[in-house]
Amino acid sequence: MPIDAAQAAAAQAEKILAVPYSARRHRARARAMGRFIEPESWLDVETGHGHFPAVAQQVHPYTSFDGLDLTGRVEEGRRAGRVEEAHRGLLSDLAPKLAGRYDALSMFHYLERSADPRIELIAARTVLRPGGHLMIEVPAPRSRYARLLDKGWLRPEPYHRIPLATLRSELESLGYTVVATDLREPHIPFDLTARLAITLGRIRAAARIAVPLLAAAALADRILAPLVSRTRFANAYRVIARRGPTA
Repeated sequence: MPIDAAQAAAAQAEKILAVPYSARRHRARARAMGRFIEPESWLDVETGHGHFPAVAQQVHPYTSFDGLDLTGRVEEGRRAGRVEEAHRGLLSDLAPKLAGRYDALSMFHYLERSADPRIELIAARTVLRPGGHLMIEVPAPRSRYARLLDKGWLRPEPYHRIPLATLRSELESLGYTVVATDLREPHIPFDLTARLAITLGRIRAAARIAVPLLAAAALADRILAPLVSRTRFANAYRVIARRGPTA
């Protein structure tokens, strides 16, 4: 595969796979939390450049949004005005410093890649005020798409497959009350695109056709999403839990 063509295909794949993380998805997340609380302060964990807080601010105009990330992207987000405060590091390390500061905390596709999910849930409990709410989205390990993609999909290490029942039990053991679960809305329409990207990456002669094929797969993912999200192919789920009055 020529280097230029390979780079173009890779760039297009990255662009396509980023599409699901849209303003529409972020607004839906913010509205889901708004059914239970109108936060005074909200911390978004692994916020990157702060795109979720920037969109969520439109839904919750009186909420102060801060971001936490291991990289300098969070500081760029602060300079761009997407978050008010930028915290750089791991939640588990920064939790004592941030204890009791937030009414809401979000973790989107973060928990499954953490070193120890239980430690992260404990850290979130430390950061939240009593009665504060935690929103989590993670991949659905029993999704039929997940089974297909696991064959040949390079997962980061660590990578935890967390069934909904397991996460609910863990949260309750730590003093949270689960107030909502959603197996449909968090579905991310990218499975066909990801599967195709894996396949094309193994075929040297596929460079010239990779970009249009990936674009077509991405379109199919988005068209099928409303149907797929109602089936066992849905690839993610959401949990919202309220922190109890005691630590």
